[in-house]
Amino acid sequence: MLVLVAPGQGAQTPGFLTPWLDLPGAADRVAAWSDAIGLDLLHYGTQADADAIRDTAVAQPLLVAAGILSAAALGDIAPGAVAGHSVGEITAAAFAGVLDDAAALSLVRRRGLAMADAAAITETGMSALLGGDPEVSVAHLEGLGLTPANINGAGQIVAAGTLEQLAALAEDKPEGVRKVVPLKVAGAFHTRHMAPAVETLAKAAADLTPADPKVVYVSNKDGRTVASGAEVLDRLVGQVANPVRWDLCMETFKELGVTALLEVCPGGTLTGLAKRALPGVRTLALKTPDDLDAARELVSEHAPA
Repeated sequence: MLVLVAPGQGAQTPGFLTPWLDLPGAADRVAAWSDAIGLDLLHYGTQADADAIRDTAVAQPLLVAAGILSAAALGDIAPGAVAGHSVGEITAAAFAGVLDDAAALSLVRRRGLAMADAAAITETGMSALLGGDPEVSVAHLEGLGLTPANINGAGQIVAAGTLEQLAALAEDKPEGVRKVVPLKVAGAFHTRHMAPAVETLAKAAADLTPADPKVVYVSNKDGRTVASGAEVLDRLVGQVANPVRWDLCMETFKELGVTALLEVCPGGTLTGLAKRALPGVRTLALKTPDDLDAARELVSEHAPA
């Protein structure tokens, strides 16, 4: 059984979309998406520097576009389940048929703008904690006024809060934590700091007509599977101000009997977590089109048509 997953913000790197645009029809497709949402995805995915694509309003649509584009390059596949980390949940909703590509790009454009506006109210950010005991780390973070915004499993928790709180964390790590790594994001996502974005996103979602998932959809909120398109959309709205529980998603993958995990472009982050948390599960990250042959082989072995 194959699970198809999509990474979240911070996975983007300068020029990562460039090789994908050489695939037949890819550049035209991305150009059409750019026109539809009023954002030059071609420029940001090929020529923009790291600071430009760190902008929340840019990074989020860029990631969803890349995920949809790279998955389409695999052909007509039927994964046993889909999931996405944070903004990757919108990509996963497109995989599952809950939203068509145009609706997914429209929603993520509104999401990115709303979260960027919310992040501008207070200087905030996120840092990853590597190692340590989750219960000890969570208690320590709460003592510093920080939120455990992403509990990713495999010994990784992401803290979010003000820059002052994150600086205090860097000086006062929880017991057992090896390293605190600042992330390439522009706000304290999945915390109370994003509450202003929820109302904006709810209004955007009200204009959409979601379909029920065609495959098993695993939610960040609690790791549960969701069978209703309306509930998927409701969870997409609420998750911008609530923690991501990727650890629970991976527990669900185990329960579902997943044997392989394929991460769409720009893959790597979720594959790394799976290698540590899901022993015995085959993993592959789609980084460039050079990975497509190996990905198709993985699909044929674990998700035959």
